[in-house]
Amino acid sequence: MAIDPQQLVESTFWHQPLETRMEQMREIREIAPFVPITVQNDMIGAEETFHVATRHADVGEISKSPADFCSSRGATSVFDLPTEMLEFFTGFINMDNPRHAHQRRIVAHTFTPTELKGLLESVETLCGEVLDSFCEHGEVDLVKVLSEPFPLMVICDMMGIPRSEVGTVLEATNIILSGGDPEYMPEDADPIETLIGAGLLLTNLMTELVDFRRENPTDDLTSKLTNSTSEDGVLTPAEISSFFILLATAGNDTTRNAISHGMSLLSKNPDQRRIWQDDVDGVTATAVDEIVRMASPVTFMRRTATRDVEISGHQFTDGDKVVMMYGAANRDPRVFENPEQFDVRRDPNPHVGFGGPGPHFCLGAHLARREVDIVFRQLFERLPDIEVSGEEVPLQSVGLPLVAGVKHLPVTFTPSAPVNS
Repeated sequence: MAIDPQQLVESTFWHQPLETRMEQMREIREIAPFVPITVQNDMIGAEETFHVATRHADVGEISKSPADFCSSRGATSVFDLPTEMLEFFTGFINMDNPRHAHQRRIVAHTFTPTELKGLLESVETLCGEVLDSFCEHGEVDLVKVLSEPFPLMVICDMMGIPRSEVGTVLEATNIILSGGDPEYMPEDADPIETLIGAGLLLTNLMTELVDFRRENPTDDLTSKLTNSTSEDGVLTPAEISSFFILLATAGNDTTRNAISHGMSLLSKNPDQRRIWQDDVDGVTATAVDEIVRMASPVTFMRRTATRDVEISGHQFTDGDKVVMMYGAANRDPRVFENPEQFDVRRDPNPHVGFGGPGPHFCLGAHLARREVDIVFRQLFERLPDIEVSGEEVPLQSVGLPLVAGVKHLPVTFTPSAPVNS
Protein backbone atom coordinates (compact mmCIF):
# COMPACT_ATOMS: atom_id res chain seq x y z
CA MET A 1 0.00 0.00 0.00
CA ALA A 2 1.36 3.43 -0.96
CA ILE A 3 2.39 5.68 1.88
CA ASP A 4 0.19 8.64 2.83
CA PRO A 5 2.43 11.77 3.04
CA GLN A 6 0.29 12.95 5.96
CA GLN A 7 2.23 10.45 8.07
CA LEU A 8 5.11 12.95 8.17
CA VAL A 9 3.27 14.96 10.81
CA GLU A 10 2.35 11.93 12.91
CA SER A 11 4.51 11.00 15.89
CA THR A 12 4.54 7.31 15.02
CA PHE A 13 6.37 7.99 11.75
CA TRP A 14 9.35 9.53 13.58
CA HIS A 15 9.44 6.80 16.23
CA GLN A 16 10.43 4.26 13.57
CA PRO A 17 14.03 3.25 12.87
CA LEU A 18 15.99 5.53 10.53
CA GLU A 19 16.01 3.08 7.61
CA THR A 20 12.27 2.47 7.84
CA ARG A 21 11.60 6.19 7.72
CA MET A 22 13.90 6.63 4.76
CA GLU A 23 12.20 3.81 2.82
CA GLN A 24 8.92 5.65 3.22
CA MET A 25 10.54 8.99 2.37
CA ARG A 26 11.68 7.40 -0.89
CA GLU A 27 8.05 6.82 -1.86
CA ILE A 28 7.07 10.38 -0.96
CA ARG A 29 10.00 11.77 -2.96
CA GLU A 30 8.69 10.10 -6.13
CA ILE A 31 5.09 11.35 -5.78
CA ALA A 32 5.92 14.90 -6.91
CA PRO A 33 8.58 17.57 -6.39
CA PHE A 34 6.41 19.21 -3.73
CA VAL A 35 3.74 17.37 -1.77
CA PRO A 36 1.08 19.31 0.20
CA ILE A 37 0.41 18.33 3.80
CA THR A 38 -2.34 19.67 6.03
CA VAL A 39 -1.88 19.75 9.78
CA GLN A 40 -3.78 21.07 12.77
CA ASN A 41 -2.07 24.02 14.47
CA ASP A 42 -3.29 23.89 18.06
CA MET A 43 -1.67 27.24 18.82
CA ILE A 44 -4.19 29.01 16.58
CA GLY A 45 -6.93 26.38 16.53
CA ALA A 46 -6.92 25.99 12.75
CA GLU A 47 -5.52 23.82 9.98
CA GLU A 48 -2.47 24.90 7.97
CA THR A 49 -0.97 23.58 4.75
CA PHE A 50 2.69 23.35 3.84
CA HIS A 51 4.58 21.69 0.99
CA VAL A 52 7.42 19.23 1.58
CA ALA A 53 10.47 19.42 -0.67
CA THR A 54 12.21 16.04 -0.83
CA ARG A 55 14.41 16.30 -3.93
CA HIS A 56 18.02 17.45 -3.79
CA ALA A 57 17.79 20.01 -6.59
CA ASP A 58 14.72 21.68 -5.11
CA VAL A 59 16.20 21.88 -1.62
CA GLY A 60 19.32 23.44 -3.13
CA GLU A 61 17.36 25.96 -5.21
CA ILE A 62 15.22 27.07 -2.27
CA SER A 63 18.23 27.30 0.06
CA LYS A 64 20.14 29.63 -2.25
CA SER A 65 17.13 31.82 -3.06
CA PRO A 66 16.44 33.77 0.16
CA ALA A 67 14.81 36.61 -1.77
CA ASP A 68 12.12 34.19 -2.97
CA PHE A 69 11.99 31.90 0.08
CA CYS A 70 12.68 33.75 3.32
CA SER A 71 13.50 32.60 6.84
CA SER A 72 12.17 35.51 8.89
CA ARG A 73 8.41 35.14 8.45
CA GLY A 74 7.16 33.55 11.64
CA ALA A 75 9.85 30.89 12.09
CA THR A 76 11.85 28.18 10.37
CA SER A 77 9.68 25.66 12.23
CA VAL A 78 6.53 24.29 10.61
CA PHE A 79 4.34 26.59 12.69
CA ASP A 80 4.97 30.24 13.43
CA LEU A 81 6.27 30.54 16.98
CA PRO A 82 4.67 32.79 19.59
CA THR A 83 6.46 36.11 20.05
CA GLU A 84 7.72 35.18 23.52
CA MET A 85 9.40 32.05 22.12
CA LEU A 86 10.97 33.89 19.20
CA GLU A 87 12.86 35.97 21.79
CA PHE A 88 14.86 32.90 22.77
CA PHE A 89 14.78 30.49 19.86
CA THR A 90 15.31 32.51 16.70
CA GLY A 91 18.99 33.31 16.27
CA PHE A 92 20.15 34.24 12.83
CA ILE A 93 18.73 31.08 11.25
CA ASN A 94 15.39 32.89 11.50
CA MET A 95 16.67 36.08 9.88
CA ASP A 96 17.08 37.44 6.39
CA ASN A 97 19.47 40.04 5.04
CA PRO A 98 20.58 42.60 5.91
CA ARG A 99 20.11 41.64 9.58
CA HIS A 100 21.20 38.04 8.99
CA ALA A 101 24.34 39.02 7.10
CA HIS A 102 25.27 41.60 9.74
CA GLN A 103 25.04 39.20 12.69
CA ARG A 104 26.63 36.32 10.79
CA ARG A 105 29.62 38.47 9.80
CA ILE A 106 30.22 39.42 13.44
CA VAL A 107 30.11 35.79 14.54
CA ALA A 108 32.11 34.58 11.53
CA HIS A 109 35.08 36.77 12.51
CA THR A 110 35.48 34.68 15.67
CA PHE A 111 34.19 31.35 14.38
CA THR A 112 36.78 30.50 11.76
CA PRO A 113 39.11 27.47 11.98
CA THR A 114 41.99 29.90 12.61
CA GLU A 115 40.25 31.68 15.48
CA LEU A 116 39.10 28.37 16.94
CA LYS A 117 42.46 26.66 16.46
CA GLY A 118 43.02 26.19 20.18
CA LEU A 119 39.54 24.77 20.69
CA LEU A 120 39.79 22.45 17.70
CA GLU A 121 43.05 21.10 19.08
CA SER A 122 41.54 20.65 22.55
CA VAL A 123 38.66 18.55 21.17
CA GLU A 124 40.96 15.54 21.07
CA THR A 125 41.92 15.93 24.74
CA LEU A 126 38.31 16.45 25.78
CA CYS A 127 37.18 13.36 23.88
CA GLY A 128 39.89 11.34 25.62
CA GLU A 129 38.64 12.52 29.01
CA VAL A 130 35.07 11.49 28.16
CA LEU A 131 36.22 8.05 26.99
CA ASP A 132 38.21 7.67 30.22
CA SER A 133 34.97 8.08 32.18
CA PHE A 134 33.45 4.86 30.81
CA CYS A 135 36.16 2.78 29.08
CA GLU A 136 36.46 0.38 32.03
CA HIS A 137 32.75 -0.47 32.11
CA GLY A 138 32.44 -2.75 29.08
CA GLU A 139 28.72 -2.05 28.64
CA VAL A 140 27.13 1.42 28.47
CA ASP A 141 24.45 3.56 26.86
CA LEU A 142 26.59 5.36 24.28
CA VAL A 143 24.23 8.33 24.15
CA LYS A 144 24.47 8.98 27.87
CA VAL A 145 28.22 8.52 28.23
CA LEU A 146 29.53 9.97 24.94
CA SER A 147 27.11 11.30 22.31
CA GLU A 148 25.25 13.50 24.78
CA PRO A 149 28.01 15.00 26.98
CA PHE A 150 30.91 15.36 24.55
CA PRO A 151 29.64 17.90 21.98
CA LEU A 152 27.92 19.95 24.67
CA MET A 153 31.12 20.10 26.71
CA VAL A 154 32.96 21.31 23.59
CA ILE A 155 30.42 24.12 23.12
CA CYS A 156 30.45 25.09 26.80
CA ASP A 157 34.26 25.19 26.81
CA MET A 158 34.20 27.26 23.63
CA MET A 159 31.79 29.80 25.13
CA GLY A 160 33.49 29.83 28.55
CA ILE A 161 30.61 28.20 30.43
CA PRO A 162 31.98 26.66 33.67
CA ARG A 163 31.97 22.87 33.87
CA SER A 164 29.76 23.19 36.94
CA GLU A 165 26.97 24.51 34.69
CA VAL A 166 27.17 21.85 31.96
CA GLY A 167 24.50 19.72 33.64
CA THR A 168 22.15 22.70 33.79
CA VAL A 169 22.74 23.47 30.13
CA LEU A 170 22.19 19.82 29.21
CA GLU A 171 18.84 19.66 31.00
CA ALA A 172 17.62 22.87 29.36
CA THR A 173 18.73 21.88 25.85
CA ASN A 174 17.15 18.44 26.21
CA ILE A 175 13.85 20.16 26.96
CA ILE A 176 14.15 22.53 24.01
CA LEU A 177 14.84 19.76 21.49
CA SER A 178 12.77 17.02 23.13
CA GLY A 179 9.87 17.48 20.74
CA GLY A 180 7.67 16.87 23.78
CA ASP A 181 9.26 13.51 24.73
CA PRO A 182 7.98 12.75 28.26
CA GLU A 183 11.44 11.57 29.34
CA TYR A 184 12.71 15.16 29.14
CA MET A 185 9.58 17.19 29.97
CA PRO A 186 8.50 17.71 33.61
CA GLU A 187 5.35 15.77 34.45
CA ASP A 188 2.09 17.71 34.00
CA ALA A 189 3.99 20.83 32.93
CA ASP A 190 2.70 23.20 30.27
CA PRO A 191 4.90 22.55 27.18
CA ILE A 192 5.11 26.18 26.05
CA GLU A 193 5.88 27.47 29.54
CA THR A 194 8.49 24.74 29.99
CA LEU A 195 10.21 25.65 26.70
CA ILE A 196 10.21 29.34 27.56
CA GLY A 197 11.59 28.53 31.01
CA ALA A 198 14.46 26.54 29.48
CA GLY A 199 15.22 29.39 27.09
CA LEU A 200 15.12 31.92 29.92
CA LEU A 201 17.50 29.82 32.00
CA LEU A 202 20.07 29.69 29.20
CA THR A 203 19.60 33.39 28.47
CA ASN A 204 20.20 34.37 32.08
CA LEU A 205 23.28 32.16 32.26
CA MET A 206 24.78 33.77 29.17
CA THR A 207 23.78 37.31 30.17
CA GLU A 208 25.67 36.93 33.44
CA LEU A 209 28.70 35.58 31.59
CA VAL A 210 28.62 38.43 29.06
CA ASP A 211 28.59 40.99 31.89
CA PHE A 212 31.53 39.27 33.55
CA ARG A 213 33.55 38.87 30.34
CA ARG A 214 33.07 42.53 29.49
CA GLU A 215 35.22 43.35 32.50
CA ASN A 216 37.24 40.12 32.63
CA PRO A 217 37.96 38.99 29.06
CA THR A 218 39.73 35.73 28.28
CA ASP A 219 40.23 33.89 25.00
CA ASP A 220 36.79 32.22 24.94
CA LEU A 221 34.21 32.98 22.26
CA THR A 222 31.98 34.95 24.62
CA SER A 223 34.87 37.34 25.34
CA LYS A 224 35.57 37.76 21.63
CA LEU A 225 31.95 38.46 20.81
CA THR A 226 31.52 40.82 23.76
CA ASN A 227 34.70 42.80 23.14
CA SER A 228 34.90 42.60 19.35
CA THR A 229 36.73 45.38 17.52
CA SER A 230 35.23 44.38 14.16
CA GLU A 231 34.03 47.19 11.94
CA ASP A 232 30.68 45.38 11.93
CA GLY A 233 30.32 46.16 15.64
CA VAL A 234 29.36 43.78 18.43
CA LEU A 235 26.36 41.64 19.21
CA THR A 236 24.06 42.80 21.99
CA PRO A 237 23.85 40.59 25.12
CA ALA A 238 20.46 39.35 23.90
CA GLU A 239 21.93 38.45 20.50
CA ILE A 240 24.86 36.61 22.11
CA SER A 241 22.41 34.68 24.28
CA SER A 242 20.34 33.76 21.24
CA PHE A 243 23.49 32.60 19.44
CA PHE A 244 24.47 30.48 22.45
CA ILE A 245 21.04 28.83 22.55
CA LEU A 246 21.41 28.04 18.83
CA LEU A 247 24.84 26.49 19.43
CA ALA A 248 23.79 24.58 22.55
CA THR A 249 20.69 23.12 20.91
CA ALA A 250 20.94 22.69 17.15
CA GLY A 251 24.75 22.79 17.07
CA ASN A 252 25.07 20.30 19.89
CA ASP A 253 22.22 17.96 19.04
CA THR A 254 23.22 17.46 15.41
CA THR A 255 26.71 16.29 16.39
CA ARG A 256 25.29 14.21 19.21
CA ASN A 257 23.01 12.32 16.82
CA ALA A 258 25.65 12.01 14.11
CA ILE A 259 27.80 10.13 16.64
CA SER A 260 24.92 7.85 17.68
CA HIS A 261 23.71 7.16 14.15
CA GLY A 262 27.31 6.70 13.02
CA MET A 263 27.87 3.94 15.57
CA SER A 264 24.60 2.30 14.54
CA LEU A 265 25.48 2.49 10.82
CA LEU A 266 28.87 0.89 11.43
CA SER A 267 27.31 -1.97 13.36
CA LYS A 268 24.84 -2.60 10.54
CA ASN A 269 27.55 -2.35 7.86
CA PRO A 270 30.57 -4.33 9.15
CA ASP A 271 32.25 -4.27 5.73
CA GLN A 272 32.30 -0.48 5.77
CA ARG A 273 33.57 -0.50 9.33
CA ARG A 274 36.50 -2.70 8.31
CA ILE A 275 37.34 -0.37 5.43
CA TRP A 276 37.39 2.60 7.80
CA GLN A 277 39.28 0.94 10.63
CA ASP A 278 41.89 -0.44 8.23
CA ASP A 279 42.67 3.02 6.86
CA VAL A 280 41.61 5.61 9.42
CA ASP A 281 43.70 8.46 8.01
CA GLY A 282 42.61 7.83 4.43
CA VAL A 283 38.91 7.25 5.03
CA THR A 284 37.84 9.42 7.98
CA ALA A 285 37.07 12.59 6.00
CA THR A 286 34.71 10.86 3.57
CA ALA A 287 33.27 8.61 6.29
CA VAL A 288 32.27 11.56 8.46
CA ASP A 289 30.40 13.20 5.58
CA GLU A 290 28.73 9.90 4.74
CA ILE A 291 27.45 9.63 8.30
CA VAL A 292 26.02 13.14 8.03
CA ARG A 293 24.41 12.28 4.67
CA MET A 294 22.86 9.02 5.86
CA ALA A 295 21.75 10.26 9.28
CA SER A 296 20.77 13.83 8.31
CA PRO A 297 20.31 14.74 11.99
CA VAL A 298 18.51 18.02 11.19
CA THR A 299 15.19 16.81 9.84
CA PHE A 300 13.96 19.95 8.14
CA MET A 301 13.94 23.71 7.80
CA ARG A 302 11.00 25.77 6.65
CA ARG A 303 11.02 28.68 4.24
CA THR A 304 8.17 31.00 3.26
CA ALA A 305 7.58 32.20 -0.29
CA THR A 306 7.83 35.97 -0.62
CA ARG A 307 6.25 36.20 -4.08
CA ASP A 308 4.74 34.10 -6.83
CA VAL A 309 7.53 31.81 -8.04
CA GLU A 310 7.76 28.49 -9.90
CA ILE A 311 10.17 25.64 -9.09
CA SER A 312 10.16 22.24 -10.83
CA GLY A 313 6.78 23.00 -12.35
CA HIS A 314 5.15 23.87 -9.02
CA GLN A 315 3.68 27.35 -8.61
CA PHE A 316 4.17 28.93 -5.20
CA THR A 317 2.34 32.07 -4.13
CA ASP A 318 3.31 34.72 -1.61
CA GLY A 319 3.03 33.26 1.91
CA ASP A 320 3.20 29.59 0.95
CA LYS A 321 5.22 27.47 3.40
CA VAL A 322 7.74 24.94 2.11
CA VAL A 323 9.51 22.44 4.38
CA MET A 324 12.84 21.09 3.11
CA MET A 325 13.34 17.46 4.14
CA TYR A 326 17.12 17.03 4.26
CA GLY A 327 17.15 13.26 4.80
CA ALA A 328 15.07 12.62 1.69
CA ALA A 329 17.19 15.02 -0.39
CA ASN A 330 20.35 13.28 0.82
CA ARG A 331 19.13 9.97 -0.65
CA ASP A 332 17.90 11.33 -3.97
CA PRO A 333 18.96 8.85 -6.69
CA ARG A 334 19.10 11.76 -9.16
CA VAL A 335 22.28 12.85 -7.36
CA PHE A 336 23.64 9.90 -5.37
CA GLU A 337 24.59 6.53 -6.83
CA ASN A 338 23.19 3.69 -4.69
CA PRO A 339 21.80 6.29 -2.28
CA GLU A 340 20.61 3.78 0.33
CA GLN A 341 24.09 2.25 0.62
CA PHE A 342 26.37 3.41 3.43
CA ASP A 343 29.69 3.98 1.66
CA VAL A 344 32.48 5.40 3.84
CA ARG A 345 34.53 6.24 0.73
CA ARG A 346 31.72 8.05 -1.10
CA ASP A 347 33.19 10.87 -3.17
CA PRO A 348 31.83 13.24 -4.32
CA ASN A 349 29.21 13.63 -1.62
CA PRO A 350 27.22 16.85 -2.15
CA HIS A 351 24.90 16.22 0.79
CA VAL A 352 22.78 18.92 2.42
CA GLY A 353 23.21 17.60 5.96
CA PHE A 354 24.63 20.97 7.02
CA GLY A 355 21.89 22.82 5.17
CA GLY A 356 21.69 23.57 1.48
CA PRO A 357 23.88 26.08 -0.34
CA GLY A 358 23.32 29.73 0.39
CA PRO A 359 23.44 32.13 3.33
CA HIS A 360 22.25 29.66 5.96
CA PHE A 361 24.82 26.91 5.40
CA CYS A 362 25.92 25.71 8.85
CA LEU A 363 28.55 28.07 10.28
CA GLY A 364 29.87 25.32 12.55
CA ALA A 365 30.24 22.57 9.95
CA HIS A 366 34.02 22.48 10.40
CA LEU A 367 33.64 22.05 14.17
CA ALA A 368 31.01 19.31 13.80
CA ARG A 369 33.21 17.40 11.34
CA ARG A 370 36.15 17.71 13.71
CA GLU A 371 34.16 16.33 16.64
CA VAL A 372 32.82 13.31 14.74
CA ASP A 373 36.29 12.71 13.26
CA ILE A 374 37.94 12.63 16.70
CA VAL A 375 35.23 10.48 18.30
CA PHE A 376 35.59 7.64 15.82
CA ARG A 377 39.37 7.84 15.64
CA GLN A 378 39.53 7.39 19.41
CA LEU A 379 36.85 4.70 19.51
CA PHE A 380 38.71 2.68 16.88
CA GLU A 381 41.98 3.07 18.76
CA ARG A 382 40.82 2.56 22.34
CA LEU A 383 37.66 0.43 22.02
CA PRO A 384 38.21 -1.32 18.67
CA ASP A 385 35.55 -4.01 19.22
CA ILE A 386 32.76 -1.67 20.36
CA GLU A 387 29.41 -2.91 19.04
CA VAL A 388 25.77 -1.99 19.35
CA SER A 389 24.29 -4.60 21.69
CA GLY A 390 20.59 -3.76 21.70
CA GLU A 391 17.83 -1.74 20.07
CA GLU A 392 18.37 1.99 19.68
CA VAL A 393 15.59 4.06 21.21
CA PRO A 394 14.44 7.01 19.11
CA LEU A 395 13.28 10.30 20.56
CA GLN A 396 9.57 10.07 21.30
CA SER A 397 8.72 13.41 19.76
CA VAL A 398 5.25 14.76 19.10
CA GLY A 399 4.68 15.50 15.42
CA LEU A 400 7.46 16.45 12.99
CA PRO A 401 10.67 16.99 15.01
CA LEU A 402 13.47 19.41 14.14
CA VAL A 403 15.99 16.71 15.10
CA ALA A 404 15.09 13.02 14.83
CA GLY A 405 17.27 11.94 17.70
CA VAL A 406 18.48 8.73 19.30
CA LYS A 407 18.07 8.92 23.06
CA HIS A 408 19.47 5.49 24.01
CA LEU A 409 21.99 3.21 22.25
CA PRO A 410 23.38 0.24 24.22
CA VAL A 411 26.90 -0.85 23.30
CA THR A 412 29.42 -3.37 24.56
CA PHE A 413 33.22 -3.53 24.27
CA THR A 414 36.28 -5.04 25.90
CA PRO A 415 37.05 -2.86 28.90
CA SER A 416 40.28 -0.87 28.81
CA ALA A 417 42.21 1.31 31.21
CA PRO A 418 41.91 5.11 31.24
CA VAL A 419 44.81 6.86 29.51
CA ASN A 420 44.68 10.16 31.41
CA SER A 421 44.43 8.83 34.96
